[in-house]
Amino acid sequence: MRYAPCMPMPGIYDDIEIQEVGFELKEKLDNLPRAPGVYQFRNAEGKIIYVGKAKILRNRVRSYFQKGHNSQRDRHDPKTKVMVAKIADLEVIVTDSEMEALILENTLIKKLKPRYNIDLRDDKSYPYIVVTNEPFPRVYVTRRIKQDGSRYYGPYTDVKTMRYALKSIRNIFQIRSCKWFLVEEAIKRKKFKVCLDYHIGKCGGPCEGFITREEYNEMISQVERLLKGKTHDLIRQLTDEMKIHSDRLEFEKAGDIKKKIDAIRVYAEKQKMVSLDLIERDIIAAVSEDDDGCGVIFKVRDGKLVGKQHFYLSNVSERTESDMVGTLIERYYINADYVPPEIYLSAEPNDMEFVDNLLRSKRGGDVKIVVPTGGEELKLIRMCRANAKFMLDELKIQKEKSKETVPHTLQALQRDLHLPTPPRRIECFDNSNIQGSDPVASMVVFVDGKPRKSDYRKFKIRTVVGPDDFASMEEIIERRYTRVINEGSQLPDLIVVDGGKGQLSSAVDTLRRIGLPNEPIIGLAKRLEEVFVPEESESILLPRTSSALKLLQHIRDEAHRFAITFHRSLREKRVVSTQLTGIEGIGETKATKLLRQFGSVKGVQEASLEEIGKVVGMKAAEKVKSYFEDATKQSGAVE
Repeated sequence: MRYAPCMPMPGIYDDIEIQEVGFELKEKLDNLPRAPGVYQFRNAEGKIIYVGKAKILRNRVRSYFQKGHNSQRDRHDPKTKVMVAKIADLEVIVTDSEMEALILENTLIKKLKPRYNIDLRDDKSYPYIVVTNEPFPRVYVTRRIKQDGSRYYGPYTDVKTMRYALKSIRNIFQIRSCKWFLVEEAIKRKKFKVCLDYHIGKCGGPCEGFITREEYNEMISQVERLLKGKTHDLIRQLTDEMKIHSDRLEFEKAGDIKKKIDAIRVYAEKQKMVSLDLIERDIIAAVSEDDDGCGVIFKVRDGKLVGKQHFYLSNVSERTESDMVGTLIERYYINADYVPPEIYLSAEPNDMEFVDNLLRSKRGGDVKIVVPTGGEELKLIRMCRANAKFMLDELKIQKEKSKETVPHTLQALQRDLHLPTPPRRIECFDNSNIQGSDPVASMVVFVDGKPRKSDYRKFKIRTVVGPDDFASMEEIIERRYTRVINEGSQLPDLIVVDGGKGQLSSAVDTLRRIGLPNEPIIGLAKRLEEVFVPEESESILLPRTSSALKLLQHIRDEAHRFAITFHRSLREKRVVSTQLTGIEGIGETKATKLLRQFGSVKGVQEASLEEIGKVVGMKAAEKVKSYFEDATKQSGAVE
C-alpha cells in the first residue's frame, strides 16, 4: 500500500550499496528474501513506526537505505528521511502474492496505527441498507456490518436519501418486514401466520408459502439492482415481463408490473444525472491541508450519482495527491463488493501496475482507469474534489469546536488525576454475581460526561469459576481491549474499574500483557470513594463536593446498574428453563408469556386455571396446574 513516498522499481535495488547501519539491521538487510510480503520498521524502543508491502521485499526495503549521490534515499521527502533515521530494526512477513501482502498490511495498519503511515478513517458511523443472507432475505437499515454473507449498500451520508430509498423499496416490492427466520420446513409445518402487511399488499406472504422461495428471491434480486442504481436495466427487464403477461392476456399481472415500472422511474428521476452515458463508474479525488486529508468517492450508475462516500486521512503532510489517491484505492477496493468498469481519478497512483492488477482481480475483468485532463470528465473530478474540500473544512471546524468545548467537569478530572488529555471518552467496568452464579460484567461508556448507551457492552464470564472479582476483571479487560486492538477501534481516554487496589492491579497487569502499558486507568473503591492509580500506594481522596468525583460516582453507579440488570435477566431465564419449561407442553415462548402476565413463577403457581388458560390455552393450563399441585403434594409428604 502506498504510504511511503518512495516507490522503487522491482529489481533495480537488488545489489545497491547500503548506508552504514547497526550490525543486526545490516545482517537483516543483506538476507532479505526476493519475494512479496510485508515489512515493519521499529525504532530503538522496539515500537513499530511504519508498515509497508512490497512485490519484492529485498528491493523495496533496501531502497530506504541506499547510499550515494542521487540515490533514491536522497529523493525522500523530509518526513521519510526522519523516519529512516529512527529505524533500528525491521521484521518481514513473506506472503504468496502482493495481493496477500496488501490484505495483511491493511490489517496491521488498523491494528498497530504506526506513526508514519497514512491513517484512513472510514464512514463506520453511517447507515447501510442490508439484504440479509437468509432463504427469504430481509431488507432493513443497519450501522453494523457483519461478515455473515449479507450484502450491504451504502453508506448513506444523507439519512433522508436512505429513508427515501427504503420507503421506495417497500412501496414497489412486496418484501417482508418481520424478523422471523423463515425456512421452508417451518413454513410447511404452518409455524407462522401472515400479518397485516400481507392483507394490505405490502408483503407477498412467504411465511405461509403464498410466494415461493424462487419468486421471492427474484424480487430481492430486483431490489438489489435498484440499490446498485441499475434502474435502466431493471425497467427493461420488467418491461419484457409486462409484455409477456400482456400477450398471455394476464392483464392484472401486467398492470401490477406497470405500476412497479412507473414507481421506479419516479425513484430514478430523484437521482442527480451527471452523464448522458449509461456507463457505471466511480470518481475519486483527494485533498489535503496540513496533516489532514479527505478523499471522496462518487458512485455513478446508469449515468446518475447514486452514492457518495468520504474518508478522512491523517498523517499526510508532505504526501502528494498521488499518495492519497493510491491509499484510498487500495484500502477501499480491497473490501469492496463491486468494482465498476470505469474509474476516474484526480491523480495517478504511484504504483499504477499494482492498482490495475488489484482492480482487475476484484472485478474479474478489465477496468478502465482515467485521469481526465479536460472536458466533462474533468468537471466531474472538480466536483468530487470540491466535495472533498468541503468535508475537510467540516472536519477542521469540528476539531476546533471540540478543543473549545471540553466540559469543565472533564477539565477538573484531568487536573485531579494528572491525566495527559481530557478524559472525553471514559469506559467503566463492573462485575456482578451472587454466590458465584451467573457471573457477568458490564462496560458503560461516557463521552464528554454523558452516557453513550449505543457503546455499552455486556460480558458473560467464561473462564472464571466462582466469585473471583480479580480474575473476572482480568478476563473482561483482556477481551475488550484485545478486540479494540484487532479492530483498530478508538481507545478510551480513561478506564475506570469498580474496586480497589486488587481489581486495579489485575486490570493494569492485563493491559501490559496485551501491549497497552500506558493506557490511563484508575480504580474507584465504594467504601470511602477512594481513587486508586497505578504504581501509587496511597489513594486519592477527591473532595465530596467535587464535580469530578460526582461524575466518577455516576459512571460507576451506571456500570453497576447495567451489570445488575444483565445478571437479573440471566437468572430469570435460568429460572424459566429450570421450572416452567420443565412442564410438558410449555416451551420458552409460553413460559415467557406466563412470566410477563403473572410477574414470577410464584404468581403463575397462584393463578387460577382460567387465568392461565387465557394466556396459554386450557390444555396447557391444565398441565401447569397439575405440575404445581403435584409439587405441593410432594413437598407436604416430605414435611
